[in-house]
Amino acid sequence: MAWFRLPRAYLRTLQQQQQPLSHRLDSLSSSRPLSHYIFPPPNPTNPNPNPNPNPNHDSSSFSLSPIKPFGYKSRFNLEIGHFNSSLAGQIQNACISTSSGVAEKEGSKTNGDDASKTVDTSWIDLYLPKKAQPYARLARLDKPIGTWLLAWPCFWSITLAASPGNPPDIKLLTLFGCGALLLRGAGCTVNDLLDRDIDTKVERTKLRPVASGVLTPFQGICFLGFQLLLGLGILLQLNNYSRVLGASSLLLVFSYPLMKRLTFWPQAFLGLTFNWGALLGWSAVKGSLDPAVVFPLYISGVFWTLVYDTIYAHQVQMFLS
Repeated sequence: MAWFRLPRAYLRTLQQQQQPLSHRLDSLSSSRPLSHYIFPPPNPTNPNPNPNPNPNHDSSSFSLSPIKPFGYKSRFNLEIGHFNSSLAGQIQNACISTSSGVAEKEGSKTNGDDASKTVDTSWIDLYLPKKAQPYARLARLDKPIGTWLLAWPCFWSITLAASPGNPPDIKLLTLFGCGALLLRGAGCTVNDLLDRDIDTKVERTKLRPVASGVLTPFQGICFLGFQLLLGLGILLQLNNYSRVLGASSLLLVFSYPLMKRLTFWPQAFLGLTFNWGALLGWSAVKGSLDPAVVFPLYISGVFWTLVYDTIYAHQVQMFLS
C-alpha cells in the first residue's frame, strides 16, 4: 500500500513543478498554511481568542494571533495591517490619555467647590517659608514685570546723565533697582488695602492675601511701613535734591489706587507714577533737573505706559469674557 502511494505522490510533485508559478501560488493559497495548525482558528463561542485580562497591557507590543488560511502574499498583508492597526491604536491611546490629563487639569481649575482656592505654584511656594509667602504675594514678587516697568525709566535717565564715553554708575543702577522693587511692592500693598472689599467680588483678585483673609489689614499696614522704611534707607543715600524729589513720588503712589474710582483714565495716572524715575535718575547723577532732557523722556514714558496698560486691560477683559 505504501509502495503504491509513493509513486503517486512523486508524480504529483513532478506535475506541480511543471505548472506555471501563478497556478502554483493559487493552489497554495487554497491550501491550509502551517500557521493554521500552529495557531488554531478561534472558537465560535468565544470571538476573542486571546483576551487580555490586564487592561493596562501595552497595546503596542506585538502579539501572535490566528491567521486565516490565505496565501503567503495575503498573509503578509494581513500581518502588516495588524501591525499598522496596533501602531494606530497606540497613537490613539496616547492622544486620549494626554487629552484626558489636560481635561482633568482644566476641570480641576474650573469645577468643584475648591476650584476657586487653587493658586498657581511659583518660586514663592518652593523657596520661601510659609509665613513669608503671603507678604511676598502682597508685594507681587512672583510677578516681576511691574518692577521692570518701574525700573527701566530710572535706568534710561541714569544712562543719559552719565558722562560721555563712560558707562552708567553701577551703584546707582543697583540702588534704583532695589528701590523700584520696594516702591512697586508698596504700591501693590496700598492698592490691596484700599480695594480689599472690591477684590473679594472679582474672580481674578479674590485670592489676594488681604482680600482672602490670609493677612489682616493691620498686617498689611505693618508690611507697608516695613517697605517704606527700606525705601527710605535707599533714598537717604542720594543727594538732597533727589531726596525731596523721591519723597514727592509717594503722593502719586498712595493716590493712584483711588483714581479707578474718580476717573476713566487710571492708565494716565499710572504713567505719571511709574515714570517718575525718569526725573529722579537724572537728579541723582546731576543734582538737578534739565527740563530739555528729562521732560521729553518723562512724557514719552507716560504715553508708553498708556499703551501697555491699555493692552493689558483688554487682555484681562478678553480672558474674563
